[in-house]
Order: sequence, then C-alpha cells, then structure tokens
Amino acid sequence: MARFILRRLGYGLLVLAGVVTIVFFLFNILPGDPARMMLGQRADVASVETIRKDLGLDQPLSRQYLKYVNDLSPLSYHNKNQESHYFFLDKHKYGKTITLLKPGKDGVLVLKKPYLRRSYQSKRKVNHILSQAFVKTAVLAVTAMTFAVIFGLIIGVISALKKDGLFDKSSLVLSVLGMSIPSFFAAILIGWFFAFILGEYTGLNMIGSMYTVDNFGRGKYLDLQNLILPALTLGIRPLAIVTELTRSSMLDVLSQDYIKTAKAKGLRQNKIIMRHALKNALNPVITATSGWFASLLAGAVFVEYIFDWKGLGVVIVKALEQYDFPVIMGAVLFISVILIIINILIDIIYSLLDPRVLIA
Repeated sequence: MARFILRRLGYGLLVLAGVVTIVFFLFNILPGDPARMMLGQRADVASVETIRKDLGLDQPLSRQYLKYVNDLSPLSYHNKNQESHYFFLDKHKYGKTITLLKPGKDGVLVLKKPYLRRSYQSKRKVNHILSQAFVKTAVLAVTAMTFAVIFGLIIGVISALKKDGLFDKSSLVLSVLGMSIPSFFAAILIGWFFAFILGEYTGLNMIGSMYTVDNFGRGKYLDLQNLILPALTLGIRPLAIVTELTRSSMLDVLSQDYIKTAKAKGLRQNKIIMRHALKNALNPVITATSGWFASLLAGAVFVEYIFDWKGLGVVIVKALEQYDFPVIMGAVLFISVILIIINILIDIIYSLLDPRVLIA
C-alpha cells in the first residue's frame, strides 16, 4: 500500500510540475505590463521601472521561471544577507521560515509556505485571497455533494429494485432533465422561483454569501440560509448522475451469480443489498462523485457569481475582469493541487474497495 501511495504521489508531483510550467509561460506571453496595472496608466517611467525590478520582470524569462518555482516550492533556496540578491529571503514576502541547511556563507535552504505573489489590484497576498475564498467554496461544494450523494444513492437503489416501475421511470425523466439544464440557467430559475416568487414564504434571498454584514448593531455574522439555493443548484447535476450510475451499476451487480447464490441461501434482502450489491456497485459512483466534487471545489464560477456567494468562482471572475494575473495563476495552481489530491485519495479508496488495483 505504501509503495502504491508513493507512486501516485510521484505522478501527482509530475503533473503539478507540468501545470506550473504551462501556467508560468502562458501568462508571461500575454499582452500587458504588470507594473502599469499596479500603478495605473498615468504612472511615471521611474515608478514603472522600480515595480518591474521588484517583480523581477527586468530579468531573463528563464531566471523569472526559476524564481517563480523557488517561490512556489515549500523547500527553497535563498540568500539571507544581500537584499539586492534576486533570491533574497524577504521575511515580509515569505513569512515564517524554518532553516534546514546553510550551504555557503549567505545561502540558506528553508522550509516555508508557497508564495503565490501579490494581487496587482488589492496588493494583498494571493495566498490570503484564495484561502479566504476557498473556505466558502468548500462549504458550498461539500453541502451540494452530500445532498447529491445521499439522495442519489437512495433514489438509484430504489429505481434498480423497482425496475420499469413508475418510480423508476419518473426518476429517469428527472435525471435526464437534471443533466440537461445548464448550471447558470438552473441558478437563475431556482433563484427566481424560490427567492422572488416564493420569497415571502421561504424567506430566502436571491443573493448572499456565507457571512452577512448587518449595519444595525450585529456586525458580521454567519448566515447559512444563503447556502440553500446555491447548494441546491450545484447539487442537481451530480444528483442526476449519481442516481443514474447507481441504478445501472446496481442492475448489473444484481444480475451476477453471487447475488443469486446469496438469495438461494436465504439471506435477507436488506443484507444482500447493503453488504454485497451496493458495495460492489460503488466504483463508478465514486469515480463520478470524485470528479464532480473536484470541479465544485475548483469553483462553481457561474453559480457563485449569480448568487454572489463570494468563493473561488467570484474571485476568478473578478481577477479575469481586472487582468489580475497573480490571482488567476494562483487560482489555477490551487485548483490543480485540489484535483491532484482528490485523485490520489480516490485511488486509495479504490485500493481499499478492490485490492486488485494495487497490482495494476
């Protein structure tokens, strides 16, 4: 198992290295001067040159790439004494560091948090911007997937057991409808119906984030009521997919010989379904769930933007509007890390459900 996990981690690091390289060179060939984006179009030449030097844009592209990788890496090399050095260990940028080795007089090998640069617009660290937004996206994604998985498994199992019945046909129609509706259209439709038409009865708002600012003495407080509509919207398509995959996988498993043998031995129906059929039918469901969960964590851009749920989706849209390259680059890398971690975890779950995966 340890060897299997290490191999998967190695593959993940190779993928991440490729993503870092592509992101860096892609955003460095785009038009636009980051120094002027930070200072405005009326900035004088001296100020522009100072900012370009501070960002390292006056260096060759290859050296900029090495600096970028060094900033991202938790284990990095720096010069601790010379402030003019290109790899100077700036405590203001990198925060707390742990010195591991001191190769040479001024050089140090340190352990630190990855540094994703600063926003061109707000001047805040990209790490802080993404971490604050990710908490809201994570809450939204976990809620939506929990709703989709629980109800999708229940509906899928019942549909398989009552194949070709009224419940099965109804769930099939609703599943196709759920998979067909685009998320942005579903968001507008659900928000309009439950918050505008039925808002007097539901008490739900068309827009709102995880925290609400009250100007009448309560200050900033947690408002999970705003979570209902975006979570419902995000959960519709995963719910439809989980339902259909559970149904088809259960039908396939229920036709296997070992299920017939279990029935012939007189095992109870509930025991056959839970201990034998459902467990063996979960592999395709886990695959679909992991993919959807990763995409939701990556930022449900349209849904978050429509409901003004200030997560990764809203951050990415605003950064694109303002050409805020560090935020966009940081968001892409952040999303890549999430996808890699989730894929590794899913591989581990597969190996626990089916030990044959360890041999592959």
